[in-house]
Amino acid sequence: MMRREDAIAIFRAAVAAVQPAHLMHRHVHYRDGVLTVCDQSFTITPDSTVWVLGAGKASASMAQAIEQVLSGVQIKGLVITKYEHALPLKHIQLKEAAHPVPDENGVQATTAMLALLRNTRPDDIVLLLLSGGASALLADYPAGADLAQVQQVFSLLLKSGADIYEMNIVRKHLSAVKGGQLPLPANTKAWCSLILSDVVGDDLSVIGSGPTVADPSTFGDAMAILDKYALTSQLPPAIYAHLQQGCAGKLPETPKPGHPDLAHVHNFLIGSNHIALEAAKQHAESLGYDTRILSSTVTGEAEKLAEKLVNEARSREGKKPACILMGGESTVTVKGDGLGGRNQQLALAAGILIKDIPDILVLSAGTDGTDGPTDAAGAFSDKDMMQQAIEKGLDAAAYLKQNDAWHFFEKAGGLIKTGPTQTNVMDIMLAIIS
Repeated sequence: MMRREDAIAIFRAAVAAVQPAHLMHRHVHYRDGVLTVCDQSFTITPDSTVWVLGAGKASASMAQAIEQVLSGVQIKGLVITKYEHALPLKHIQLKEAAHPVPDENGVQATTAMLALLRNTRPDDIVLLLLSGGASALLADYPAGADLAQVQQVFSLLLKSGADIYEMNIVRKHLSAVKGGQLPLPANTKAWCSLILSDVVGDDLSVIGSGPTVADPSTFGDAMAILDKYALTSQLPPAIYAHLQQGCAGKLPETPKPGHPDLAHVHNFLIGSNHIALEAAKQHAESLGYDTRILSSTVTGEAEKLAEKLVNEARSREGKKPACILMGGESTVTVKGDGLGGRNQQLALAAGILIKDIPDILVLSAGTDGTDGPTDAAGAFSDKDMMQQAIEKGLDAAAYLKQNDAWHFFEKAGGLIKTGPTQTNVMDIMLAIIS
């Protein structure tokens, strides 16, 4: 159906606009011995090395683009990306590790990155390529604890309903590299971080747990979040003891705003959900849709956002063909034991609402090509699909309750499978009224 093809094309246009190759060539330039990164310029001497470090689902693509831009410059470095997101690099080491729960490969790669930073010299320049997923890929754990205990905390947070701001406050206070701590071992005073935002509101201290950004949060904030979601009693004893020591002032806090050791660190946001939405709007309009962006900062439970999107679509039926766009990141409080992700949950919830409405299609998908622990970026739903599902004996409400949207869409149709997109600026949600 043309409507389905249009919806997927609009989503793909959003993803294309935030591809690292495009963004890097726009923001990083090298000419006549001068490296320019956004509004900062650095003279590269014969003794200078440009250290390219990175973490995130887009770090391999970002590194590949940097190698093209800085052809002829002495480059070394290391980037960490998610399994199955690797790309060939000429000068920069690439390590793969687990996401969203860290693993031993992530710990080893992060240890190697810290060793590289300790070997930097005053004339060197560090470029950090940061994208969504870095909170898990930059992996370490507190003294006295072990990886399995940190993995347990990550898993508890992911299932709790906590938003990314809250999760990353806890993560920062279980790490020696997050929350502005990554630059501290470096011997150079020339540092630029190039950041793709996967966080609602684009708060640089939250993206990837802000490894190069001063952290306004405290150990006390981390404990309060764990209390809020009734997780404190489930913490491993070593993790609880670490946080208690921090609250008591027996451990150093993360660097706060104004910290002198971060004065030389420049953080630049180069890609965001807003940029992706504007490209989606432009493409939708080129297809003839009267298009409106509601927001690039939506949050909340996936089922509530599905209701909001459907209501907006119904209010626009007098202006069809029309397209409604939203961006951001929903949450799902997991109560069932099914397989799915927040985008599939939203699309299924919307499908239930539009199963008797013939002219509305809803799509929700992650710009990184990943939705939860599945092989799909997200899903779409419309009346035809939902009616076919009913004919197949599929109980959409039961699948929704079990958080089992993947199995529903696998049987009914509607999964969107892009593979890794090499970028990550949260999710695109859209409704087409035809």
